[in-house]
Amino acid sequence: MEKIVLLFIAVGMLSVSVCAKNPDVKKGAKKMGTITVTGQAFNHMQPIPPQYTCDGADISPPLTWNNVPPAAKSIALICDDPDAPAGTWVHWVVYGLPPAIDSLPENVPKTDTIPGGGIQGKNDFQRVGWNGPCPPGGTHRYFFKIYALDIMLNLPAGKTKTAIEKAMKGHILAQGELVGTYTRKK
Repeated sequence: MEKIVLLFIAVGMLSVSVCAKNPDVKKGAKKMGTITVTGQAFNHMQPIPPQYTCDGADISPPLTWNNVPPAAKSIALICDDPDAPAGTWVHWVVYGLPPAIDSLPENVPKTDTIPGGGIQGKNDFQRVGWNGPCPPGGTHRYFFKIYALDIMLNLPAGKTKTAIEKAMKGHILAQGELVGTYTRKK
């Protein structure tokens, strides 16, 4: 019996720790859910193929995710590179995806809206849609982060990562990420 009580205490502390580490998690949530994000073109911490970068066609990679909570009202995606020399560089911002959508295909059009639902924001190249890896040197990491939200972000196209993160604050039910790497072949 003592072992069971200790186990419940440990699980409770872990749940509090997970929520405490991410202040953007929905207030009152007992535990933030984890979304599983996968790429059909690369695995976690593996190289992103050149066709998804400035060295190739610079098309968006296909992504899939699951474990979105039933209470989710929308999905958001942010892809950024924390290894950029000038600070974190944003490559893709998507929001307002319906929660029933569990993937994005390869080569999402670089338009304000996504077929089937969703809106694209402005990246740090000052463009709407995906602009892939193009590191000036070394190997960089690219974090594809998926967020399940308890609200629909009713924002116009072209919003930045900063604006989306501000709007998501306190509304994240679950999140997950896939990290790809890229080194330019010069």
